[in-house]
Amino acid sequence: MSEKDSAAVHRPRVDAVIPVYNEERDLERSVATLRRFLCEHGQAWDWRIVIADNASTDRTLAIAEELQRRWPGEVAVIHLDQKGRGRALRRAWTESDADVVCYMDVDLSTDLQHLPSLIEALLSGYDVAFGSRLAPGARVTRGLKREIISRCYNLLIKLFFWHHFRDAQCGFKGVTRQVVQEVVPLVHDQAWFFDTELLLIAEKNGYRLKEIPVTWRDDPDSRVKILRTAWEDLKGLWRLKRHFPRIQRSRMIQPSGVPLGR
Repeated sequence: MSEKDSAAVHRPRVDAVIPVYNEERDLERSVATLRRFLCEHGQAWDWRIVIADNASTDRTLAIAEELQRRWPGEVAVIHLDQKGRGRALRRAWTESDADVVCYMDVDLSTDLQHLPSLIEALLSGYDVAFGSRLAPGARVTRGLKREIISRCYNLLIKLFFWHHFRDAQCGFKGVTRQVVQEVVPLVHDQAWFFDTELLLIAEKNGYRLKEIPVTWRDDPDSRVKILRTAWEDLKGLWRLKRHFPRIQRSRMIQPSGVPLGR
């Protein structure tokens, strides 16, 4: 086998998941944009885009299946009969055998320039990597209402758990195969709180987290129902506070509680 063939065989496998619900207007454009980016900047990986359809009632599934036919091997489709971003990520990640799995919102609010940094962090020893709109260096464009809600929510998590990450809910995260196998099964939530729960369980059990400041632009057509989501998040925090999952691991932890390598 030549050196070129050997390098191709050993390229890391990466699945980039896009969870969608009734996104017939934006899906094709977003997938095409992501595919073009991966063709240009993902040559070191054996990548695939996975569209996870959350029980859409419009033409989203039909469009996803057409994209799969258009780009076989590069685009795959998963269909769920129930809604829930957490449910979609759990299904897509656990069914994948890629070395690294990640996800991003269909509106691509997080600039794709940060995707290589996220994936390389996971390939270089971190267990979880995620975008942050609140970390130093982040550049964010969004309304005052959402900014206040986001900061208050993350402050509330701090009061509950005294964690070390700044932004729990940015729709731009990735994990290793080990985290899929060990942490994801312990995440209870099937909707928006999935992200927060994943990060808290991972950090408090000694997994290495990498928070990446990102360029992020708010989508005015977001499907997130702020008040309902906030209430579900509060219930999730209380549930975790009462019953927190613990994993028996041998990973070394610094006295401060921060995993080595942060």
